[in-house]
Amino acid sequence: MLKETIYAQGVLAKKAADEMRNMSVIKRNRALKEMADALRRQENAILMENKKDMEKGRASGLSRAMLDRLLLTGNRIEAMAAGLEQLISLDDPVGSMTKAWKRPNGIEIGVVKVPLGVIGMIYEARPNVTLEAAGLAVKTANTVILKGSSTAHNSNKILVYILDNAARNAGLPDGTIQLIDSLDREAVQVMLTMNDYLDVLIPRGGAGLIETVIKGSTVPVIETGTGNCHAYVDTTADLEMALKIVINGKTRRPSVCNALETCLVAEDMMAEFLPLLALALEDKKVEVRACEKSREFFKDAKLATEEDYATEFLDYILAVKKVKDVNEAIAHINKYGTMHSEVIITDDYENARTFQKGVDAACVYVNASTCFSDGEEFGFGAEIGISTQKLHARGPLGLDALTSIKYVINGDGQIRE
Repeated sequence: MLKETIYAQGVLAKKAADEMRNMSVIKRNRALKEMADALRRQENAILMENKKDMEKGRASGLSRAMLDRLLLTGNRIEAMAAGLEQLISLDDPVGSMTKAWKRPNGIEIGVVKVPLGVIGMIYEARPNVTLEAAGLAVKTANTVILKGSSTAHNSNKILVYILDNAARNAGLPDGTIQLIDSLDREAVQVMLTMNDYLDVLIPRGGAGLIETVIKGSTVPVIETGTGNCHAYVDTTADLEMALKIVINGKTRRPSVCNALETCLVAEDMMAEFLPLLALALEDKKVEVRACEKSREFFKDAKLATEEDYATEFLDYILAVKKVKDVNEAIAHINKYGTMHSEVIITDDYENARTFQKGVDAACVYVNASTCFSDGEEFGFGAEIGISTQKLHARGPLGLDALTSIKYVINGDGQIRE
């Protein structure tokens, strides 16, 4: 019965996608406004359902970082509603002509952006992803089938109920925004082979979830990777700037994928920078796992292992390692990183350019926090994830990433000899 139920949702989503393809952006924007208003009206109901998830999360031993990821507040709900409204102001990519040319035989060829169709979204305990996926899908004339985790089930359920009703009240077709209500893990396996109904699958969560989807899916996958992100403090770094960037990257929200997991420090900067870092991390109650050379600067630091350097902690834990120079930092990042977001703090122009050219990642920063790896911060309004692959899109996945292209060809009777 589970498979039949999910397939029925796929049929509905496919039918809705056919209608959405021809729906005006005026109507889609109206739906986004209705969705934002409905969130504000239903704030208390959302908070009540989220409270159930939070209580369950505490009882099951979720870390404080993961509980923060799960938590909804009045301010966060307002931010989500404002994010939907921001999408309204952005240009609609669907139907835009990106390129056009004329052949010697008179045929005219154009490239037009079109919706992907039906998007399947599998994600872990982040209710805000429900909003981002739904909003981006509506703006780009796609439909979406959402499969959240059991950890956020009550939150996701109320959010989709509110968004779906608001969208349909604004004239969008039934099936535009759907949630797979089952907590059975088999539901994910069903989605992985829904080629007749899903045009693309996007996993968003930990390494285990992403690996399961990539290895098991017959549906095309856009990989939103894990974030084993690094900061490299170069020999010419401004100490105050470096400290601010590292602390912000680690402690702003440790549970998100753009948080720092490792700080690499140039050998010549250790004596100046590490005592400052040790005090700041102690104040923020961050556990340190340091290499043998840098460990002496930290009280109670554990000796870092190879596994630590390869781990996305998603918690108040930071690995620290000495490196000789920018080239050794690049080599470390390209070995252990997940091609997400990396930063160098430096006053050396050549080292900055060397770092940006040499690091293989979706987002490579100079003198700015990796926390800016975010669709809203990039001016995209929202994101459905951050892709660490190189096809079909890379970096924060905004509106353009949820479109494909269509060639439109016009002639006046030409035939090919």
